[in-house]
Parts: sequence; C-alpha cells; structure tokens
Amino acid sequence: QLQASGGGLVQAGASLRLSCAASGRTFSSHVMGWFRQAPGKEREFVSTITGSGRLTSYADSVKGRFTISRDNAKNTVYLQMNSLKPEDTAVYYCATGPMYTTSPTRYTYWGQGTLVTVSS
Repeated sequence: QLQASGGGLVQAGASLRLSCAASGRTFSSHVMGWFRQAPGKEREFVSTITGSGRLTSYADSVKGRFTISRDNAKNTVYLQMNSLKPEDTAVYYCATGPMYTTSPTRYTYWGQGTLVTVSS
C-alpha cells in the first residue's frame, strides 16, 4: 500500500516536497516512481529511483528542478520539487514495481495521488 502526501497550492517559483509512504517489508528491493496527470492529459513519467537509490531518472521537463530520494529505513520515497511552474500542476502519483523504467504500465502498485497546484 502506498500513501502519497505533501501536495498543495503554491505560487510559481515555490517548492514542495512530496512523500510516499509504503507498507511492507521489501520496500528496499523495489523501484519507486513518481508520475503525474494534469487535467485532460495522460499520466506522464516524472522520476524514478532504484531500490538502493543509486540510480535515478527524470523527465526532461523536471530535470534540474526535481529531486527524487528514498529512505529505506522509513519505507518512504520523496520528491523535492523546486522552482515550480504552472505547468507542473497535476495530481502526482507514486508507484512501485520490479523494473527500473519510465513506463507507467510496468508499475504494479499505485498510491492515491496528491494534488499539486501552481499558480502564476
């Protein structure tokens, strides 16, 4: 089970940190990913991190602004979002799966989503 939190309403240029808490004893062996879905658009990849945290990947649209990290002792993955833009407005979902991939179809469990709204 995944529980995402940390969303909210912020102005452009602000920062937010999303958290995703996972239940289960094998958290450290699973890839974690963040995806987002804006109104009227398809769900898109944001970032992913391997179980060890050694490898990370980002969508070009967030590279240099967002940072993914994880604390395996707390079964939690984070998404630090800086320099937010109105186009970052979306529901953000965390997901877990066995593969290090940007494809949402490869992730098996999804959290409920947390809304991020960035005003201009």
